[in-house]
Amino acid sequence: MNGPLLTLVPEQTGPVEVYDLGRGPETATQRIRRLQREARLLAREQVEALARDLEDLARRAGEIADGGEAYAVGIREMASRLATDLPQKSQGLLAILGRTGKD
Repeated sequence: MNGPLLTLVPEQTGPVEVYDLGRGPETATQRIRRLQREARLLAREQVEALARDLEDLARRAGEIADGGEAYAVGIREMASRLATDLPQKSQGLLAILGRTGKD
């Protein structure tokens, strides 16, 4: 005799909305607001990911800039400028994100 098939539910890391079954279906306005809120959260996540990617690229550019004769002079110079510029761009993105408010 086989028991019921159990599946592992992935752990939820973000905020979870509990739906009150007694409140009835969403109105169009409620749905629009919810979807707009979700879109803003997704946009925020993407900007944060982009900022992390820029930081990673800056580290890699720094490694190339410090790579010595293995890299051509022009490549080292460009990598050095990127290693300096990219963290500033990342911080700028996060600063703008911080000023736009939290959702």
